[in-house]
Amino acid sequence: MNEQTKSLSDLNVDTPVLRILKDIKSLMAFNKKVLNVEDLVLYTGLSESTIYKLSRLDMIPKGDNKGIRKLFFEKDRIDAWLLGKPDVSDEYFEELFNEKLLKNKR
Repeated sequence: MNEQTKSLSDLNVDTPVLRILKDIKSLMAFNKKVLNVEDLVLYTGLSESTIYKLSRLDMIPKGDNKGIRKLFFEKDRIDAWLLGKPDVSDEYFEELFNEKLLKNKR
């Protein structure tokens, strides 16, 4: 691989032009109809681990294609979910997780 074929994330140099290009790349992700986890992190500001927790607890709208192992999210459904002011606090996750554990023990 030569220098011209490296992606922006492979470059160790952080010049103003590269920062602008990275920002443009991030903004372009917001025009997608379907987001992956990385896009959703940028779009919502939630951490990757929070997104995986929400997904595992079925608390975030996600794609339901069982043939695809990677998580995908429909942007319009995410927007509606975000506008509903979801509780994404660690305390709420712990409470919900404990509830699910109790249900599984029965």
